[in-house]
Amino acid sequence: MSEEKTTREYKVGTLPHLPVTVHAQYLKDLSFENPHAPHSLRAGSAEKPALNVNILLDAQKIEDPELTALYEVVMTVKAESSRGGRIDFIAEISFGAAVSLKDVPEDKHHPLLFIEVPRLMFPFVRQAMAQITQGGGYAPLYLQPVDFHAMYVSRFAEKPEAASGNA
Repeated sequence: MSEEKTTREYKVGTLPHLPVTVHAQYLKDLSFENPHAPHSLRAGSAEKPALNVNILLDAQKIEDPELTALYEVVMTVKAESSRGGRIDFIAEISFGAAVSLKDVPEDKHHPLLFIEVPRLMFPFVRQAMAQITQGGGYAPLYLQPVDFHAMYVSRFAEKPEAASGNA
């Protein structure tokens, strides 16, 4: 029996690409609150901290005379850690990307902006969150991978008119 080859070889320049051009990625806003430091940093508390993480996505069209499908996508991640009803820290990051969509029908912009672009941005947001929590005196907070497709379906499945309109 011959063994069937299941891997594909691609030559440089023939890899499948998203129809998205990332013009810039940038930190828009960064906030870290450590309200009870240095007491919250002291060792000895056996109580495990409670962590609450929320992710908000926003996309706005940017008017540009040369690019007809230019957008700013902003991912805001807020993490709050508390122990015994007392807040240890609050970290909030807003991270933006300026992207354009090439040869994509208007009705396909919304899912690209809320699924694919956040997938591209997430590693940078994750690293920034880890750095600021570590800089605040805590173990680095490495955000778990996020299924942006599931988030999108959950948010827009019942409201198809929202998904087909402007982002």
